[in-house]
Amino acid sequence: MFNLMEPRSFYRDLFDFRRDFDEIFNRMIGVGPVPETKLFEEVLTPPVEAWTDPEAKKFYLRVAVPGMDPKDVKVEVQGNTLSISGERKKVETKKEVNYHHREFTYGAFERVLPLPEGVDVEKLVAEFNNGVLEINAPLVAAALPRRIEVKPALKKAA
Repeated sequence: MFNLMEPRSFYRDLFDFRRDFDEIFNRMIGVGPVPETKLFEEVLTPPVEAWTDPEAKKFYLRVAVPGMDPKDVKVEVQGNTLSISGERKKVETKKEVNYHHREFTYGAFERVLPLPEGVDVEKLVAEFNNGVLEINAPLVAAALPRRIEVKPALKKAA
């Protein structure tokens, strides 16, 4: 424990504690010389952006999956739910290496997204463009906003 009578020892113990704590934390998140001792497994969760364009009458969705082969990505739709799944496979090297920094995430993923009302799911189109999965579909006319004409009320005869 700490020797409170000697200030120099107290600060040395405090700095040792901080260094040890940093080392434990780095091992948990997989940074540093011993990535095999991670307590938390990384999960591949590709970022998504989705929007509708009322002028083009279309729904758009983009999923960033760089480094993946298009045939390793699966797109399914059921009702108004879109499921995108795949796996980024780790390239194994035969010899042992010491990583200095490692941020790539590997493994299987699945994103399940509700489609907005009015997306014509029968006409969904998916394309792979520079590591980005691009999905679009037209919006059905009933889902688009429409203007209602306001008419003056007829005056009743007295």
